[in-house]
Amino acid sequence: MVQKAKILLVDDRPENLLALEAILSALDQTLVRASSGEEALKALLTDDFAVILLDVQMPGMDGFETAAHIKRRERTRDIPIIFLTAINHGPHHTFRGYAAGAVDYISKPFDPWVLRAKVSVFVELYTKNCQLREQAALLRLQLEGGGSNGDGSKEAAGLLAELSARLAAVEEQAEALTKQLGEDSADAAVVATAAHLERKLTGLRRALDALEPGAGGTAPVLPAQG
Repeated sequence: MVQKAKILLVDDRPENLLALEAILSALDQTLVRASSGEEALKALLTDDFAVILLDVQMPGMDGFETAAHIKRRERTRDIPIIFLTAINHGPHHTFRGYAAGAVDYISKPFDPWVLRAKVSVFVELYTKNCQLREQAALLRLQLEGGGSNGDGSKEAAGLLAELSARLAAVEEQAEALTKQLGEDSADAAVVATAAHLERKLTGLRRALDALEPGAGGTAPVLPAQG
């Protein structure tokens, strides 16, 4: 059974958190609430998240400051952040969001279908990433323990082929998404989202290629999620 991904919702207003939960409940993932930047950082100490929806305007530690802390941490710096804001201060304000490490910046009120679709992309990538890492770990154990065993080597080769096929499927999905979003070149989030997906998939492909027979060296650890 595939474990559900966790999505972190950060907003100081309970009604906004309730609205986000209503929109994202259809994804059937684990939704975690945080009512402040400090609470969000505490949740990130113990749990892994597929994506973070982060409100910009919060008392105390605002969204930009919270994002800066997240990006400074080794454990959390690669988690995608989608900024949500009720105030549009123009291009400079939006640029500040991307400079803080966001992969998207959405102004309220937003289209629930659009938000759900964007979040689902990162959930899918996170899930595939986890599956690939688990299978790669199993493959390494088989390669290390079954080097002299013909059956073990054959099983490892089969698993490697399955890993490659799974990654190819994700690469195809990402390529289709980039092509679809590319039609809306005026949306700066397109560039950020596509670049994030491509960077992660490239790292996964390189790590998987290194596991191929004759690649040399030890099997690498696949990149962290995010």
